[in-house]
Amino acid sequence: MLNKLKHFLLKRNPIIFVDSEIKFIEILEEISEEKIIGIDTEFDWRNTYYPKLSLLQISTNKKIFLIDCLKINSLSKLQYILEDKDIVKVFHAVRSDITVLSCSSGLKVFNCFDVQIAEKFLSKDDLKSYKKIVLKYLGLNIDKSETNSNWMRRPFTKNQIIYAANDVRFLIKIYKKQKRILEKKNAFLAVRDLTKREVSLGSQKLHVPRLKKFKSHTKTAKDLFMWRENMAMERNVPPSYIFKDKYFKKILKIYDENISKDSLYDILKNEKLAINLIESLN
Repeated sequence: MLNKLKHFLLKRNPIIFVDSEIKFIEILEEISEEKIIGIDTEFDWRNTYYPKLSLLQISTNKKIFLIDCLKINSLSKLQYILEDKDIVKVFHAVRSDITVLSCSSGLKVFNCFDVQIAEKFLSKDDLKSYKKIVLKYLGLNIDKSETNSNWMRRPFTKNQIIYAANDVRFLIKIYKKQKRILEKKNAFLAVRDLTKREVSLGSQKLHVPRLKKFKSHTKTAKDLFMWRENMAMERNVPPSYIFKDKYFKKILKIYDENISKDSLYDILKNEKLAINLIESLN
């Protein structure tokens, strides 16, 4: 049954794999003529400060484009399409994708619609997974087993390609169904505004939401927080690789009492970092 479904899904809209600059430029004109496109990203964000974008999926009414971001020097040529306010860009969980596109490629996206936000608005329920939304509106039970697979590995497996294509294959159809329902309820603009807010949050620099969640409000604590963020940015590693959250209070106590290179070295395990921190806080 599953194989029949995969065959059915693959047969409907051709998948165009874009793994060269020439192919990338060729598809841009075609995409720019669309009024609605679906967008999703596959990335790795385990051992770096900034997400590493692996694959950018774009769907139209007729085709699905899988853009191999490890083979394309820059996605900047796509910017005019993403900024075009006459083209609706449909996402599921837009904030995450916007964060990845913004942080990894400096891309801005306008005129977005989030099917997850729309579904939450319509059902008055919790945020629903893409799998559940596809099942509700299209009656298809899609396979999501590749969610945590290694997207930096090449070549992609057949299952990864099917998974990536399916993540955008249904977005336009769902958008159209949701839009009709929302317009009857005079709620389409409200959902679009909620999506716009999520886009704005996803476009923030990575340290901004982290700092807002930071419990301490003292200047020294904030300075220490930003020092760790800056060190993590420079090295492109997660902030926890500089030092873990559990050491915040210990470092602040050392600072309040008598900060020294040796006491900080015990935590940071790096002499240069210890010296840099002393200079920053003094």
